[in-house]
Amino acid sequence: MKLNRIFGNSWVKSIFTAIAVGLPLSLLSQQAIDNDSLAKPGNQDKALIDGPVQDVSEVLPKPSHGRASRYIARIFSELHYLKPNIRRNDQLSEQILDKYIEILDGNRSYFYQSDIKDFQRFRKMLDDNIISGQLKPAYDIYQVFQNRWNERYDYAIGLLEKPFDFEKEEQYSFDREESPWVGSASEMNELWRKRVKADALSLLLAEKDWDEAKELLTKRYNMAKRRMTQNKSEDIFEYFMNAFALTIEPHATYFSPREAENFDIEMKLSLEGIGAILQVEDVYTKINKLVTGAPADKSGELKEGDRIVGVGQGDNKIEDVVGWRLDEVVDLIRGEAGSTVTLQVLPKNEVVAGETKVVKLVREQVKLEELSAKSKTIEVDMNNKGYKFGVIDIPKFYVDWDAKYNQGVADYKSTSRDVAKFLEEFKAKGVDGIVIDLRSNGGGALDEAIELTGLFIDHGPVVQQRDSRNRIQVYDDRESGVVYDGPLAVLVDGGSASASEIFAGAIQDYGRGLIIGEQTFGKGTVQTLRDLNHFRGLLDSKLGQLKLTTSKFYRVSGETTQHRGVIPDIQFPTAFSREEYGESSYDNALAWDTIKKANFSPEQRVEAYVDFLQQKHLQRRENQKEFEYLFQDIEEYNERKNEKSVSLNLKTRQAEIDKRKQKRLARINQRLKDKGLEPVKTLKDFDEKVFEDDDFKLQETGNILVDYILLKDSKKVAEKK
Repeated sequence: MKLNRIFGNSWVKSIFTAIAVGLPLSLLSQQAIDNDSLAKPGNQDKALIDGPVQDVSEVLPKPSHGRASRYIARIFSELHYLKPNIRRNDQLSEQILDKYIEILDGNRSYFYQSDIKDFQRFRKMLDDNIISGQLKPAYDIYQVFQNRWNERYDYAIGLLEKPFDFEKEEQYSFDREESPWVGSASEMNELWRKRVKADALSLLLAEKDWDEAKELLTKRYNMAKRRMTQNKSEDIFEYFMNAFALTIEPHATYFSPREAENFDIEMKLSLEGIGAILQVEDVYTKINKLVTGAPADKSGELKEGDRIVGVGQGDNKIEDVVGWRLDEVVDLIRGEAGSTVTLQVLPKNEVVAGETKVVKLVREQVKLEELSAKSKTIEVDMNNKGYKFGVIDIPKFYVDWDAKYNQGVADYKSTSRDVAKFLEEFKAKGVDGIVIDLRSNGGGALDEAIELTGLFIDHGPVVQQRDSRNRIQVYDDRESGVVYDGPLAVLVDGGSASASEIFAGAIQDYGRGLIIGEQTFGKGTVQTLRDLNHFRGLLDSKLGQLKLTTSKFYRVSGETTQHRGVIPDIQFPTAFSREEYGESSYDNALAWDTIKKANFSPEQRVEAYVDFLQQKHLQRRENQKEFEYLFQDIEEYNERKNEKSVSLNLKTRQAEIDKRKQKRLARINQRLKDKGLEPVKTLKDFDEKVFEDDDFKLQETGNILVDYILLKDSKKVAEKK
């Protein structure tokens, strides 16, 4: 039998034994692989049978999954930029197993050492399993994870029978990504005792008493168990296919049929609600991205990476949502425009036992105009003379594709057309220079990045693209002439990616303007969405969709923007390195490389001035309060970023929170004093809107532009003499 060849006779014998005694096959399949090793941590073999029972079909692969797996393997082999060799690739198989285990238990809080040892029997077969569609090993691994999950939350609920001793001084290690796998049941129980105590402490710090904390945590843990039982066969297939895809590179993704169908819901959430794209991380709902101009972004109180732990409607009671499915949390957050939703949030940089905050948002219909480019002016005084600069903030590169390409509308909406109008208005006002603000611009339409570049250069290549066959295509600005020819600065940060990097890179390579700010994200790859339902004309199938990388971007200098992004001419300090938060932080990210330089004629307007401008900037920021505050924040971040444990003593934690509150209050009052305003007594008395127009990085960009103008003028005078 084929099963004999794959798993050995003992596995097949155990299948027939399971069927004979009437036990669910899914609960015995992994136990049958190696009963002795699973029993090592304690009575774990019994836990496998005592856990919540699901329909056996929900934890076994379906025929459609085998078919989809075969198609995915072929598409990757033939169409992905790397054209990976999948067949009989033991190294790839090992990486897939490691990634799959990481997806399931990245914090090493569920699996035992013995489980990991058992999984090694699959270490060299997963590549061939994907090609053949024989996916049972992935489901066996998941079944063990599911049972460990339920076992842990049963234990956690039992711990709530009596209060913890919060006067005892002990530490909870919450970051276990690099810790050894747990070797025994007693060690796992101790780990979870501290984890549950940390959860309870977090609620006490949020002014809950023990009875309230017990009730909330019991509900939370039961919800986590419920969420696990709701996972279906397609969810397991999606986890495994994404383990495979992410082993190839970080932007490849498989969407199950359900996720593909929910895509519109996610888009609706981002455009007709609070404007937050969410994802699940362990038992938390995490904010993955904020839509610029939407309520969540405009509030200034939510950040990417924050975790939503509670949701309420209007002024009604907040409902704890830790452990909920993502779609259930989305249903609570979504609602009609004009209605209010209340979020209880655990900030990104807070530990699990940290302080939460409550954020009220009014749902809106986020209009395209709010995501469009915006313009304003800033003024800079230097040497008793005033300078005025036009600022154009571009949150994304957008275009109305249907109006432009299908309907042939002459006055269609796009980034480049909107910016061109602003430039004409600024020229009429006689501004001294222009700042293009691309901070947090994650990209968008490639055509618009090219056309935007064309507003500032006469003509020539803007970006190059190489596909998996090493074919290089050069995208040009073909229209002669410029809309604006004066002093130009482009302001970027670590969130500037993709199309933003194409524009900033072209401006830098041509020497057309100054690039100022932080090193950009470093995403230089192009993704394509493939619908598996259309593969070989299977229009009646539901197989999901695949996103994969098909090409890479290169600057006209020949360097890719991948990994390195664009390094500014004048750099601002930042706490976050690209290795931590950029493309370089991703496993298996495509490499940085170069191709042949494009045929272009650089203008080199700024290169000769960069060193002098950098010196002036460094001298100036030594006396600027906001840069001083920034360095203090960076120092504090660097001190805390490597912390992997937290105190479980109530007084100690409360003192830490009070200390941070006092520090923040002192900072706020110093800034109020600098503005000539009265200080506040408590954080609740402070109105964030007081500082909403303060943008010291933008103001310093204006200062640098003035330095550039003065230096250029002085050079002209010297040349005349």
